[in-house]
Amino acid sequence: MLTEIIAAVAALIAGIVAGVFIGIRHRKKFAESEIGSAEAEAKRIVGDAFKTAETKKKEALLEAKEEIIKMKNEADRELKERRGEITKLERRISQKEESLEKKIESLDKKDENITKKMNEITALETEIRKKIESQDKILQEISGFTQEQAKKLLLEKVEAELQHETAMKISEYEQQFKDEADKKAKSILSLAIQRYASDYVSEATVSVVPLPNDEMKGRIIGREGRNIRTIETLTGVDLIIDDTPEAITLSSFDPVRREVARLTLEKLILDGRIHPARIEEMVNKSKRDVDGIIKTEGERSTFETGVHGINPELIRLLGRLKYRTSYGQNVLAHSIEVSHLSGIIAGELKADINMAKRAGLLHDIGKAMTHEVEGSHIQIGLDIAKKYKENKDIIHAIEAHHGDVEPQTITAIIVQAADAISGARPGARRENLENYIKRLEKLEEIANSFAGIEKSYAIQAGREVRIIVNPEEINDDGMLFLARGIVKKIEDELEYPGQIKIHMVRESRIIDYAR
Repeated sequence: MLTEIIAAVAALIAGIVAGVFIGIRHRKKFAESEIGSAEAEAKRIVGDAFKTAETKKKEALLEAKEEIIKMKNEADRELKERRGEITKLERRISQKEESLEKKIESLDKKDENITKKMNEITALETEIRKKIESQDKILQEISGFTQEQAKKLLLEKVEAELQHETAMKISEYEQQFKDEADKKAKSILSLAIQRYASDYVSEATVSVVPLPNDEMKGRIIGREGRNIRTIETLTGVDLIIDDTPEAITLSSFDPVRREVARLTLEKLILDGRIHPARIEEMVNKSKRDVDGIIKTEGERSTFETGVHGINPELIRLLGRLKYRTSYGQNVLAHSIEVSHLSGIIAGELKADINMAKRAGLLHDIGKAMTHEVEGSHIQIGLDIAKKYKENKDIIHAIEAHHGDVEPQTITAIIVQAADAISGARPGARRENLENYIKRLEKLEEIANSFAGIEKSYAIQAGREVRIIVNPEEINDDGMLFLARGIVKKIEDELEYPGQIKIHMVRESRIIDYAR
């Protein structure tokens, strides 16, 4: 049984092996058949490809040959065109060369003609020079002058004529401009003066205090003069008690001190208790009152002129000007007046009215400190304005209002004019006799310092200088330049209100005798 099974398995295995072998052989034959078919197909495809490539190659070669032929034809055509253009250019150049040769030949001929004419001109110049030299010799023999002398004489004559014409023209234009400027200035100034008119009150260096009776004089003097000594010591004012009935005179160069003393006396007279302790109390109270008045007056001046934004310290200094005088004119009243006049003039000239009024109000601010600080009121005012940071135009107007420096702005010129108007108006100021005489003498001295002046006279209270010139030394044209020189020297060396007229006289005299 086992043997049979084994035999059956063996037979089965043998069958399987035989089947597998037969399958393998069959597949090998099929594969060989397929491979042969593929090789034949591949050979066919390769052959077709070779045929196609040969065909494409031939077509490409034909197209390339056609393109080469086409490009060669175009190149031949362009070459032919270029050759034609070159031929045309060569022809034009040849024509231009021929034209240039002809022009050169023509220029050569002209050059020869010019050379010939130049030689002729040179010969003529030589001949003319000889004739001029001959004529010069003849003229020198006739005139008795050498060429240099004649030239000098001619130049002197021409110079004299030019000087005369220049002087005439200067005089003509100066007169024309002066007439126009005078007319306009008079119109503006007269309008300003007319629109602002104020009364003048002459200030004095003394104050008079009325007394209820003469018995009060004794009480003010006190026992052994102790009361009067206390008053004079505390106030710095001299009390003059004389035979004047029911009055005491206070004398001091400082109006503020004088005002403090006046108020003190009035308070003591009203109070009736006059002794050193009471006097000291009243002096202190009067000083406070005067400080209040100073502040009030400063504020009033700014309100009256319409000038605002001023530093409080400057307002206080303005108030102090109430107690300052210049040639008898109250300085605060003068400053207010200058401010108003400056504003009016600035309005007429279309300038800055507020700036002009401010500069006019502050132009004499230095006079508030002249008793405490050394220096001119201009320099003191300049320092004060810089300290309180005023506008540079205001500072310049303060500096230039008396002509110490040349005014550079319209504001400075306006303030200078307004200051002169306010100070020079009749009755505004007074001048002591000594200064007045010195000014007149200085005017005549300046006039006589110039060459060619015979005599000079200061007339019309120093507002005119009449000068007589030597007619042999100064001609009519020279008078113009001489007058300008005198004016310049007077402006540089003198201080004066208003203006000074220079009146020059040149007299020609002819003397003969009838026999």
